[in-house]
Formats: sequence, structure tokens, C-alpha cells
Amino acid sequence: MIRGVVMEKLQLEATQYTPEINLDPAGIMAFSGKSYPENTFDFYQPVMEWLDQYFANELPKRTVVNMEIVYFNSSSSKLFFDMFDMMEEASGEHSLEVNWIYDPENESAREAGEDFIEDFEKLTINLIEKG
Repeated sequence: MIRGVVMEKLQLEATQYTPEINLDPAGIMAFSGKSYPENTFDFYQPVMEWLDQYFANELPKRTVVNMEIVYFNSSSSKLFFDMFDMMEEASGEHSLEVNWIYDPENESAREAGEDFIEDFEKLTINLIEKG
């Protein structure tokens, strides 16, 4: 990608099977809701392309990614793994943190966040319990 390309926000509305996604080139990203689309990789393709372009450009001083996914299937888990892998690579040269936000009654969401922390030691992932 060409450095300095002007990027647009990417916003996807939530559906019964997919999360609301807001990606802002100013460095604020948010994923919220459920993630079990019929074809996970097709659904997330524009997101991954946007992130690839984002990390190839001049970045803001800090990037914050808020992940409030209440339920996700195994193919979404694999996609999040790929996404966090991309973020971990970029975090060496950039201040980037992921906030994994979960409901205290949703033990599987907390455990998923803990697993991602173990898998991505170089990526700052904060477990945040919703109050």
C-alpha cells in the first residue's frame, strides 16, 4: 500500500449473526455483538483488507480496539486469531491495545479473552469486565 493514503471509516451494522463493526482510521476500532456468520472469512474480508491497509499506512500515535463479542463460533475464533496476529506484528512499531470486554456472567467470553492473552504475549490485551 502507498503510505499516506487517506482512509475512510468502515462501518458494518450488526445482524442476528454478525457483530457491529466500526473501524476508524483515527485509531479507534470496535467490534460488538455476536459473530457466527455463514461464511466467516467472506464476511470479514473487507475488515481484514481495511486493517491491512491501516497498518501499511502512517498510523496514529495509538490504536485502541474494543472487542465486545458476546458469542462467536470456531471459524470466528480462527479469524480473530488471524486478526490479532496482524495486530501483534504491527504493535512492535506502534502503540496498540485490545480491550476484551465481557459480561461477568459470560464465563466463556472471559476464558476466550484469557486464551488470546496467552496466544499473543507481545500484544497488549486487557480483560475488562462490564460493570
